[in-house]
Amino acid sequence: MAPRTDLDLDLEERCRLLDEWVDKRRQIAALEAESYALLVERIGVHDSDVSESPRHREAIYRSMIAEYSAAGHIPKGSIEYAFTDARTLSRALPAVFASFAAGAISAHHVREIVRASEIVDDAIRDGRVDAATMGLYEAAVLVVAEHDTASRTKPHARKVAAGLVGETVVETQRRAASERCVTVRSVGDGLAALTAILPEWVAVAISDRLTQMARHIVRTRDEREPILEPLDDTADSLRLSDLSPEDPRYGAYFDAGVIAADGTFVIDPLSGLIDPMTDPTSPDIEHLSGDIRTLDQIRADLLADLLLTADPSEANGTGLENISARIQVTVAASTLAGDDDRPAELDGHGPVDPDVARGLAGRCKGWARLFVDATGLVTETDSYSPTAQMKRFLRARDEHCRFPGCRMPVHRCEIDHNHDHARGGRTRIDNLSHFCTTHHSLKHPDIDERYRWTARQTPDGTVTWTSPLGRSYVDPPRRRVMFV
Repeated sequence: MAPRTDLDLDLEERCRLLDEWVDKRRQIAALEAESYALLVERIGVHDSDVSESPRHREAIYRSMIAEYSAAGHIPKGSIEYAFTDARTLSRALPAVFASFAAGAISAHHVREIVRASEIVDDAIRDGRVDAATMGLYEAAVLVVAEHDTASRTKPHARKVAAGLVGETVVETQRRAASERCVTVRSVGDGLAALTAILPEWVAVAISDRLTQMARHIVRTRDEREPILEPLDDTADSLRLSDLSPEDPRYGAYFDAGVIAADGTFVIDPLSGLIDPMTDPTSPDIEHLSGDIRTLDQIRADLLADLLLTADPSEANGTGLENISARIQVTVAASTLAGDDDRPAELDGHGPVDPDVARGLAGRCKGWARLFVDATGLVTETDSYSPTAQMKRFLRARDEHCRFPGCRMPVHRCEIDHNHDHARGGRTRIDNLSHFCTTHHSLKHPDIDERYRWTARQTPDGTVTWTSPLGRSYVDPPRRRVMFV
């Protein structure tokens, strides 16, 4: 028998790491399945509560979702999906649940399988197919799901479901069209991904139009040099120093990108076009195009202009000038004045380029000056006026709903008296904060005490929520960070 080499040992080590990783992934999936089983049990408690107090159905549901969202530090939407998946697995997809518990599929697979199963479930309820159809659906979907990725399982599951209920391609697409939406997700460094879920033909048409327009701009940008007026009918050449910096032609000539190294440039008195080549004494210079954007960058800029202006043009201004959305930017006065280039902050999102902040400030119709203490916490605003001043302070401090984990922006929230005003709560900063409609309703006095939440605020702005179970969840105010 040949002795084992270092190569054999290295190969064994790599195989061991891979096998152990795969095994851990299976264990994670099995534990996820156990967590879903616990959600199923909690759904049973929820249903029992609803049967006892049907009038409080909405409050009971919202309270349950809020409790699990806060305890697990998981967004509200993700928790709702988890409860929905758990309920569907337990009631309609036992084979999928068993595969999940064995670690053969992941929670991502489950999400796609459950979502695609909805049309089968609807068909069973309507009597178009019998109950056994769901078992056929499970068997057909698991053949792929247990051996492939969730992303590949998704189209397969939808195709199987459509086939079992006799849904045509047209009907499938019409149903899918109802899922169209637009979302925004931050990708860092001042950028965000704007995602539009659209009918495929619309998306392809949009992409094609943007590409055609961008290519036209690329083809013709070198032909679109600025047409400048000559100084007079006899002028044929002059130096930059001949013009005052206040003269509007100074900037136009300079921006044309055809100024020689010694500051000399030439004007054709007939056309008004700058043409340095007509001056034999002018040194050789490189003609610089005013537009050096890539095709992708042009497409992105066109999309912004087309969405933000009815007709992108000089008359209507750029996309930036036509923004009417509500945003809140915090910028140091020294940065605004151009004394430094510290990043400003787009509240609720992160740092923003100081040039962008200065541009937005130039178009701003109102100002609110903020003062921060040594820890970076906003303490006050100027222009004393009790109601308006407190609102400005709260918007700057809260940025979003103050329920733990909720990111609903303040302009879509309500300012709430944490200690109910009707019960003696005072209208002051340390008793006011922004809550979205969903979380505000959790503490409404009309809700049965068994499902009602309470919220209390400490002087430093920290809001502590107490659930019907007596558990406390803390949401401290966000600190202002100075970027240097």
